Amino acid sequence: MDLKDLTLGIEEEYMVLDPQTRELKSHEQKIVEQAHKVIKDKVKAEMHQAVVEVGTQICSNITEAYEDVAMLRKTISQIAGDLGYSVGASGTHPFSKWEAQLITDHPRYIELLNEMQDAARSNLIFGLHVHVGMQNREMALHIANSVRYFLPHIFALSTNSPFWEGRNTGFKSFRTKVFDKFPRTGIPDYFASIEEYDNYIKLLVKTNCIDNAKKVWWDLRVHPFFNTVEFRICDIPVTVEETITMAALFQAVCAKIVKLRKQNLNFIIYNRALVNENKWRASRYGIDGNLIDFGKEMEVNARALIYELLDFVDDVVDELGSRAEVERTIKILEEGTGADKQLAVFERTGSLPSVVDYVQSQFLKGC
Repeated sequence: MDLKDLTLGIEEEYMVLDPQTRELKSHEQKIVEQAHKVIKDKVKAEMHQAVVEVGTQICSNITEAYEDVAMLRKTISQIAGDLGYSVGASGTHPFSKWEAQLITDHPRYIELLNEMQDAARSNLIFGLHVHVGMQNREMALHIANSVRYFLPHIFALSTNSPFWEGRNTGFKSFRTKVFDKFPRTGIPDYFASIEEYDNYIKLLVKTNCIDNAKKVWWDLRVHPFFNTVEFRICDIPVTVEETITMAALFQAVCAKIVKLRKQNLNFIIYNRALVNENKWRASRYGIDGNLIDFGKEMEVNARALIYELLDFVDDVVDELGSRAEVERTIKILEEGTGADKQLAVFERTGSLPSVVDYVQSQFLKGC
């Protein structure tokens, strides 16, 4: 497998806002209907009517991905504005109440609500999904097993949801805490073979836990229908530049594992329970806390471990053409994540509507 085969697909979820009140606002799928005329199936409705989801085409490199995400943000922003709405990108809305939000009238969502009840109704969150193309499902599983260790590192960089229902939660990513209420979430288990993974899915279907493999909502999964590894752990970043940095990092760690595989080497496989400890720390502290270096069996400053990650992928980023995008990580380490910036606005103004204004103001930055 060549590194050039590691294609990219990016999905983003946006908040639809009332420009006056800054509250979440149902757009009754008007934005989606108008956007379909321009960007076809790159836009779709979500369960809550105050959410718009977009997805890029299959991109052959990070530059294509950047252009596509920038185009999608500009298109949705323009259409929303023409219809009297505004949009923003944050893992949670700072103060809107989920109880007040309308649900999209669609059989799939009604079925989900009937099963999940308030766990689904309250799941008013906004994420980033990055697909990295794979040669086959066997390679996808090998990479998924290996890269689980790095999920908290990259997640920490994406943290962008410190507020929930008008409260400073004390977390840099409260979005993940909201999503934890769902079954089959979090860091995935290790699977020894693709057959073992498929048998797990078949058992869940046979016993009526799920009706299809898309209801496995882990932070990282071998996609049930495409030959991709899908990274689902990140909050939606405030800016397109940060989104592209997360995508470039995910692509780079996949490329590094492929390169090691070609040399008959592998990255050490860590227990799910251990990786979960780092995920919890990343959700609580973002890049400002300590993560565990399992090799050294000690706590290490998160920034130091993220710099180690940059060193780890350094020999693949030029071949991928993503050095500038990966090295933008350093800017996030120096200036803070989306959560840090939201908190800084709140500290300065004491106003959650001002936080929403900040988020809206950054939506097209870099586009």
